[in-house]
Amino acid sequence: MFFKTLSGRFLLLTIGFVMLAEVFIFVPSVARFRLDYLQERLNLAQLASLALLATPDDMVTPELADELLENAEVLNIVLRRNEMRELILSKPLSVEISATYDLRDASAWMLIRDAIACLFSSDEQIVRIIGRPVKGAGLEIETTLHLMPLRSAMIAYGKNIFLLSLLISVISSAMLFFAVRRLLVRPIRDLVTNMIAYQEKPEDVTRVMKPDSSVVELRAAQDTLHDLQTQLTAHLKQKERLAQLGEAVAKISHDLRNVLTTTQLLTDRIEMSNDPVVARVAPKLVNSVDRAIKLCEHTLTFGKADEPAPEVTNFSLGALIDEVIESEDLRINGDEVQILSEVITDFSISADREQMFRVLINLVRNARQAIVASGHSGQIILAASQANTGVEITVRDTGPGLPERAREKLFQPFQGSVRKGGTGLGLAIAAEIVRGHVGVLDLAETSAKGTSFRIFLPTT
Repeated sequence: MFFKTLSGRFLLLTIGFVMLAEVFIFVPSVARFRLDYLQERLNLAQLASLALLATPDDMVTPELADELLENAEVLNIVLRRNEMRELILSKPLSVEISATYDLRDASAWMLIRDAIACLFSSDEQIVRIIGRPVKGAGLEIETTLHLMPLRSAMIAYGKNIFLLSLLISVISSAMLFFAVRRLLVRPIRDLVTNMIAYQEKPEDVTRVMKPDSSVVELRAAQDTLHDLQTQLTAHLKQKERLAQLGEAVAKISHDLRNVLTTTQLLTDRIEMSNDPVVARVAPKLVNSVDRAIKLCEHTLTFGKADEPAPEVTNFSLGALIDEVIESEDLRINGDEVQILSEVITDFSISADREQMFRVLINLVRNARQAIVASGHSGQIILAASQANTGVEITVRDTGPGLPERAREKLFQPFQGSVRKGGTGLGLAIAAEIVRGHVGVLDLAETSAKGTSFRIFLPTT
């Protein structure tokens, strides 16, 4: 289980790569040991030959000759001082010479190849070694020796190198393991621990990650997680407040609906009045009360679910726009805002009339509030056109335009409002209603000269 963790896998990788590096060191080291071993035999052979040449008649007793060869660990010595090769010392060979190695111009690859061959040889062999005498004591020196002592020495040296490499690997791996565990694994583990703790209670601000790493990459991850958790916690709190607000408004809506029902009964009586002014105003009052009752019944549909499915009917778009203008004119109260209709040719559309009234009244009301807040007079123009693919309705104004902050979250509830104290629900509800009609509500343009919203309802 440990080796499935980041620490365990890093430990395995460290040991593997360190041992691989030691292999690359081991082979050249053994080859170098073999070269030094053979060169030492040649040097001892040269000393033995000098001892012989120092005698008056270049002769020694057989016993001394054997002792010189044994001390040099060779079988014979051939020295070429001038153009003549001279056998200095020798003893009978038990087997034939199996190979000759010239150390004078051997390349690194040849030395490594010969060293590996020597390690894997198992038969008793005698090899010839050729080299250069030291101190210029001749042109060439040649000797023969048994291969098994060299192989045994190489194996002993290799074991020492292996044990030393193993010790270095263990120490290096342990140091790297603890260093990485402290510098990388522990911060990552703390990051994961924080994520798990935050997942259990994301609304708790105290569980948000506090970036503290000095490693650039880890600090970037911590900063990103901190921002993500902060935003998520804020959204959760906002949803909690919306839920609480929804519960409160639901209670108010229930009582308000009862009051409006009573008002509706009274308006029915007013409608029967013979006064011509009352008779003209009463239908509008009845429509407004009916609309208010329906709004109370669906007041929280935006927060709880989607808007109710549209009840599609055919109705005159021009008449609907006139009703929107007339309804909003009653609210103007001396504001220098003029609401106009540019619907030249009236035509019918298939949609939910009540829901489309809410969409247009929200757009017109937002435009009027923006113009009034600017302190200047202005106009709001409603236009419509019909094509083969659908109907396009435009609501444009001559107001101050939308700031960049409002454009970024234009159709998000409680975030897209420009007016101080506004909720931003108007555009959000309008956009949702249009989507319910499989249409699109978007911002066509906005500048210092005004703002234009476009509604497109496809032909079904």
